[in-house]
Amino acid sequence: MASVSVRGKGQGPGNSGLWRGDLGWAAFILGAAAVIGLLHQWQLVQVSWRGELRPYLEKRLTQQQQVRFQGVKTVSLEQAYALHREGQALFVDARPVEEYAELHIPGAVNLTPDSLKTGGEQVLAGVAKDRLLVVYCGQVSCDAALKVAEGLQSLGYTQVAAFLGGFRAWDEAGYPADTGK
Repeated sequence: MASVSVRGKGQGPGNSGLWRGDLGWAAFILGAAAVIGLLHQWQLVQVSWRGELRPYLEKRLTQQQQVRFQGVKTVSLEQAYALHREGQALFVDARPVEEYAELHIPGAVNLTPDSLKTGGEQVLAGVAKDRLLVVYCGQVSCDAALKVAEGLQSLGYTQVAAFLGGFRAWDEAGYPADTGK
């Protein structure tokens, strides 16, 4: 009696070369994608090798923010501190409620981008539309201050500025901070 071998699809001796060929093409495509990616992002690769990636990315972020939020005036850390010291502005903290409750610029009110969308601008009830408002968030890479500033402008507030350094820069400079609500 003759023995019969039953093999499933793709299990023949002639298919191992096909399998190796597929692996070869996969490796080639992966390598080509890596080379194309490196060439496309070569500037970032060079900046990274020099150890200057963080400042480069922060600069690019600032440039993108300036384009995106062209209609929003900005103030520096020194300008923000002078305005606060002289009592010329109401500060608006755009960070989440938990961060605001933990520490914030004295006299600041909390108004997040989300709360602004859902009627949270009631925090500013009684504030004149021409009062100078300085909006800040956590740090330079945060867009919340710009979003809130833009939202306040759309509500008719005419003197709105964003402090892009954020609370982090304020705190690191040793300026006063408050834990009360």
